[in-house]
Amino acid sequence: MSTGLDLRGLRALRRDLHAHPELAFEEHRTAGVIADRLRELGVEVTTGIGGTGVVGVISGAKPGPKVALRADMDALPMTEDLPRPHASRSPGVMHACGHDGHCAMLLGAAELLVAPPDFAGTVVLVFQPAEEGAAGAPAMLADGLLEKFGIQEIYGLHNIPGMPVGDFAVRPGTQLASFDDLDITLRTAGGHAMAPHLTGDVIVAGSALVTALQTIVSRRLNPTVPAVVSITQFTAGTTNNVLPPTAHLRGTARCLDADSRDTIEKLVGEICDATATAHGVDVELVYERRYPCTVNDPTAAARVAAVAADVVGADRVDANCAGILAAEDFAFFLEQIPGAYAFIGNGPITAESGAVHNPAYDFNDDIIEPGARFLAAIARAALVDLG
Repeated sequence: MSTGLDLRGLRALRRDLHAHPELAFEEHRTAGVIADRLRELGVEVTTGIGGTGVVGVISGAKPGPKVALRADMDALPMTEDLPRPHASRSPGVMHACGHDGHCAMLLGAAELLVAPPDFAGTVVLVFQPAEEGAAGAPAMLADGLLEKFGIQEIYGLHNIPGMPVGDFAVRPGTQLASFDDLDITLRTAGGHAMAPHLTGDVIVAGSALVTALQTIVSRRLNPTVPAVVSITQFTAGTTNNVLPPTAHLRGTARCLDADSRDTIEKLVGEICDATATAHGVDVELVYERRYPCTVNDPTAAARVAAVAADVVGADRVDANCAGILAAEDFAFFLEQIPGAYAFIGNGPITAESGAVHNPAYDFNDDIIEPGARFLAAIARAALVDLG
């Protein structure tokens, strides 16, 4: 069997996945396409892990450690902007984060690892559902992923628009932020707009609350710790002459430090209580912790940098990049076992290919090859080091 990559086939597969996006825990077609391709390569396949997850096992020529590589499969509830030949055929759903490309890169790594599997140990390929806020990683963990397959370390790779094509970046320690949800309901009696003194005003109170919450980061946290509190929804009222009895705010809090995360939660609660008192309304807060920080093992991060340098050259690898305030449920894997999460450049942000979570976004097929070669190489390097 050839040791090369079927790049034409991988591009076609990536574009097929892009044209048929599926939301969290609905990735049935995607999982089927991936499972079929793995079986064609002679890879042992298990489906249904964590709902719609697919796991492939490549056994080496000799016994040894077990290392996992992970790609995410789900799309986002968005409408694709541009009329590409491979544009989404599912109204209101699109691959706006590149998970289609992540799957293609991991399938490419599988091609390289089976041709031939001349290593000691086992590589476990994890195709995970429901990364986009639905916690597919915990679902796979709850289904016994680590125990069933004996995984000792795990590695992941995410494309980053704005980074040069095929460049790599990683950092030891915290690379991605924690992610929490804020859901706030304000209540009062309501009444006629001509007589605001006879009732509380949830719109004024909510406006004050938005302003106060967004001073947490600028005035109450250590300015050296990246963090953000954003209110993204504010709904209230049904007409122009009624002061509504309820208002509803939703938002998110993110930071790159566990202590700051605790502080943000505490301050959100205090500000909600103070706003209720100051404005004479009831405020109910539901603060839900979602994803923890993604914290790379320092040894694993150093291994990522060294392997990436071998693949594309040391001048194209940032071994100590800045952390970013995006969140990833890969963090749940790293809470259980060592590993690292790396970035690969998707190229410039343009009108034809926007940032992630943008309706113009598209994965750059030119990074399938370096991504696949990196994933295969990091698995081999980890097996050697662990052995």
